[in-house]
Amino acid sequence: MAPALLSTLATEIIIPVCAVIGIIFSLLQWFLVSRVKLTPDRNGPPSNNGKNGYDDYLIEEEGVNDHNVVIKCAEIQNAISEGATSFLFTEYQYVGIFMVVFAVLIFLFLGSVEGFSTKSQKCTYDVSMMCKPALATAAFSTIAFLLGAITSIISGFLGMKIATYANARTTLEARKGVGKAFVTAFRSGAVMGFLLAANGLLVLYIAINVFKLYYGDDWEGLFEAITGYGLGGSSMALFGRVGGGIYTKAADVGADLVGKVERNIPEDDPRNPAVIADNVGDNVGDIAGMGSDLFGSYAESSCAALVVASISSFGIEHNFTAMCYPLLVSSIGILVCLITTLFATDFFEIKVVDEIQSALKKQLIISTVLMTIGIAIVSFIALPTSFTIFNFGVQKVVYNWQLFLCVCVGLWAGLIIGFVTEYYTSNAYSPVQDVADSCRTGAATNVIFGLALGYKSVIIPIFAIAISIFVSFSFAAMYGIAVAALGMLSTIATGLAIDAYGPISDNAGGIAEMAGMSHRIRERTDALDAAGNTTAAIGKGFAIGSAALVSLALFGAFVSRAGIEKVDVLTPKVFIGLIVGAMLPYWFSAMTMKSVGSAALKMVEEVRRQFNTIPGLMEGLAKPDYTTCVKISTDASIKEMIPPGALVMLTPLIVGTFFGVETLSGVLAGALVSGVQVAISASNTGGAWDNAKKYIEAGASEHARTLGPKGSEPHKAAVIGDTIGDPLKDTSGPSLNILIKLMAVESLVFAPFFAAHGGLLFKL
Repeated sequence: MAPALLSTLATEIIIPVCAVIGIIFSLLQWFLVSRVKLTPDRNGPPSNNGKNGYDDYLIEEEGVNDHNVVIKCAEIQNAISEGATSFLFTEYQYVGIFMVVFAVLIFLFLGSVEGFSTKSQKCTYDVSMMCKPALATAAFSTIAFLLGAITSIISGFLGMKIATYANARTTLEARKGVGKAFVTAFRSGAVMGFLLAANGLLVLYIAINVFKLYYGDDWEGLFEAITGYGLGGSSMALFGRVGGGIYTKAADVGADLVGKVERNIPEDDPRNPAVIADNVGDNVGDIAGMGSDLFGSYAESSCAALVVASISSFGIEHNFTAMCYPLLVSSIGILVCLITTLFATDFFEIKVVDEIQSALKKQLIISTVLMTIGIAIVSFIALPTSFTIFNFGVQKVVYNWQLFLCVCVGLWAGLIIGFVTEYYTSNAYSPVQDVADSCRTGAATNVIFGLALGYKSVIIPIFAIAISIFVSFSFAAMYGIAVAALGMLSTIATGLAIDAYGPISDNAGGIAEMAGMSHRIRERTDALDAAGNTTAAIGKGFAIGSAALVSLALFGAFVSRAGIEKVDVLTPKVFIGLIVGAMLPYWFSAMTMKSVGSAALKMVEEVRRQFNTIPGLMEGLAKPDYTTCVKISTDASIKEMIPPGALVMLTPLIVGTFFGVETLSGVLAGALVSGVQVAISASNTGGAWDNAKKYIEAGASEHARTLGPKGSEPHKAAVIGDTIGDPLKDTSGPSLNILIKLMAVESLVFAPFFAAHGGLLFKL
């Protein structure tokens, strides 16, 4: 077995250096965004400078010196930022209490495995060796859990801060042309993408090295404790996604139903009392929630790969470079995404609206192609030519080129899922145009067509996931699946930049409307937003696809750790788990959908009350009471996020403790299989309805003009479809991928306890 070319010292330098480069790059992007001033320029028109000379008629500058507009934009941005910050602080107070309670639970459950003994114990996989006591694993798992949770919270919070900082700046840049606005929105997304990818990598790397000081050569115990990091990341993401999702959709549904359908006023009209709450929601749900979610996926796929590697030849022979293969892949990912980002912001310039969508699409293609080269380099310099991987009790011989293919399969499956999602949710293609056309005969046919589209959109992504599972498992067992998931997430910085770009553009459009800017500027922000809607759907596709692979890898690690010989579906213990697990995504979706519905009900009543009781509101003579609507959304989401969160967090604990590891393995498999399908169809149905509405509103084609304009019967039917789709695509769908990952990683963390003391009911 030839050793790896990369030395341990080189590995120890490369990983933190790449992370630091990522952080520096994100700060540079932030600096460039901050150069767009939110204070009026008193010195008259700008001189003809920059590469697209500002005086060029094609750019069609508008109102660049309208001082009132700039001041108004700054005020609106301030209101959105304050609303988002106060909501997140309230949410984090509740989540903080949960975090402390759950950390204590982890310590008590894992500490009790050996009766809180401080004596060394025999290793789980190699009985001839002695490993650190279970109490140490309990303590370090708890620390890793808290680290993951705090990193997740910081990732979400920073993302939200960047987005609320950039939204008004994007609006102001839209006066100079669509290209300028695009660059500002994209750069802001990149700040979040790179900060998150680099922070996640750096904290994990530091944690491994600090834990190593205590664990020494006991890598089995070390990486078992590190799994707490993934659990912390995902448990915070669950509350961020559910809480943020309920907030944003309660406001959105309330604003749309009363504003557009009943009062016939435009979207984001300042007369609508729910408009600020709606814009705040974009930031807390789509940005903070998405950030925490993808961080959780990244942390878990890294942890799953490390756990399996620690009991394979990498861990047994203490080969640190090969052990850090997942982290090296992520490090190269940051450098690849950095180059890719420059293509969008510096190398090419967007001059017309039609180029926006293709520029974002190119980001995905460029990052995937470059990443393939990057993975090849890492695989051949960081891995020995052949090595063994733990495969349910036996060691399987694997070659470095096989591992390279495993990562690539995940990477390219992600791209396929992204493109299929785009095909089904972008209004440039026939599926969404068919949904728009069905609005001719009212809302009912629109709903039927939209649901059918969502179900159909599941087919190709599931085949892509199935093929990547088969290929990666055949080559490198469960480790192959874990690195395939990591491959899908290796371009996370670009994926997040594209994803965060959407809500920033959406906010920019809202601010343009509220600040009373011209119709032409609103058209530009709408074009940015329509592209952003599709990219948000692509981002959700990535998140769901990677969640399926991650949870399968974690499931494999759990089965090994819990000492289950085989998971036999024909045994009643497993089958009851399977059928109950398959039901969980429906129970969870029911909770989140109903939460949005009841919160939206309160919002609709409040918006109606204000329109009916505030004199002069419809005429624009009086100001609505925005703060009451913000409070309704905040209170509802904090109250309603607890039951779905409890369902996900308590299920593995209850099943494992009372029914044992075999039933729990059934529950995990069932939830994975049904959750992926429900999540993809929900996200794509909602995305298609949203873009069908935008297709009619834009009236860009002859077909669209026959369905419009705004306020026509087909348009009203499209708005109803969009409103139904809102909780599907922004609350239930995206939260489901956290459900399947979180239950798997939680089962893995608690596996030692379940193996020792679980199945109480069957022992009676």
